[in-house]
Parts: sequence; C-alpha cells; structure tokens
Amino acid sequence: ELETLEQEEQEHLELRAHPVERRTHMVSHQHGMTVTKTLQEGKAEPQRWSLSYGRAELRGLLPEGASLLLLRVLACRRAVPPGLVFPAIDTEGHLCTSSY
Repeated sequence: ELETLEQEEQEHLELRAHPVERRTHMVSHQHGMTVTKTLQEGKAEPQRWSLSYGRAELRGLLPEGASLLLLRVLACRRAVPPGLVFPAIDTEGHLCTSSY
C-alpha cells in the first residue's frame, strides 16, 4: 500500500529563443489530491490551473515517479502481466489511464 504524498515535475524546452517551461505539482490531502499545472511560454505571464481529485478516483494512481520505478521492476523481471492498467495524470493534469 504505497501512496504518493507529494510530487514535483519540471520540464524546460529551449526552442530558438522561445523557452517553454512546464511544472506539475501534486500534493495529497485529506480528501484526495490536488494537481497544479504551470505553463510559461517565452516571456509571457505564467498560466496556472489546478484540478482536484477524490480518493476514490485515485485508487491505484500511478504518477510519473512510480511509473518509472514500475518500468524498472518489470524490466528486471522481463515480464508484463496481461491487462496491467492504472489511473494516471496526463500532461494537462486530467485523470487518464496508463497501460503496459
């Protein structure tokens, strides 16, 4: 029974003098989890939005950090159980599924 309490992701792209920075901050709280996304393109003001999810929606959530760990375990075992699907958070912060 592992649970993600907090996770921070940052991505920075430098595209011909037009930098793009994306940040995702996920934090667990009593009722579930809040995902805050920040997008900054060039020198424009950063855009921020937050989405909250209840505990029931997130049962079995596999965030990015846990996904990398799972991939390593599966590679070491050289086997992927059939039908391995988890809830995940997409690049926009919405709930989706991740299949292996």
